Amino acid sequence: MVCRHCVEAVRKALSDAGFAVRDVALGRAEIEDADVSADGLRRIDGALAGEGFERIADADEALVESMKRAVISHVRDGNGCRFNLSACVEEHVGVDFARASRIFSRLEGRTVERFHILQKIEYVKELLGYGGANLAEIADMTGYSSAAHLSRQFKEVTGMTPTEYLRSGAAGRKSLPEV
Repeated sequence: MVCRHCVEAVRKALSDAGFAVRDVALGRAEIEDADVSADGLRRIDGALAGEGFERIADADEALVESMKRAVISHVRDGNGCRFNLSACVEEHVGVDFARASRIFSRLEGRTVERFHILQKIEYVKELLGYGGANLAEIADMTGYSSAAHLSRQFKEVTGMTPTEYLRSGAAGRKSLPEV
């Protein structure tokens, strides 16, 4: 889950499946039932699948989801983060970055650094769409050393410059494909 709409969709799906939902946040959901039977797990899996989600039961998959949340938080709330990416991920997941990064790459088929870049570019696209900041300000807000660096990476990922992106009428933008 990567947005508040996803959180609400999961909350509703679990509630509609008959579970008393305690809390839903990015990447996790808590229900009141302390001991869920095999039938209950099947109902949860069905409810989640109906919304395009799946339950994570594997420890490595849970670690990857936790890393994704850490990266998203690092990108979106980076101004308050005093750590570099690896230190930030380690702080959030409590696992050595090298080990966690190997697990991430094995399960995701891409590096955590690549995921980080894709998240930054998605955030840049949002900020460009809002129209309230120039490229230098957006570069500063998203942790790029310069507007030129941001532009180079933006073009590498999207195939167009930020200016071309804006001119393309990308207000109805689509997320980046999984790479």
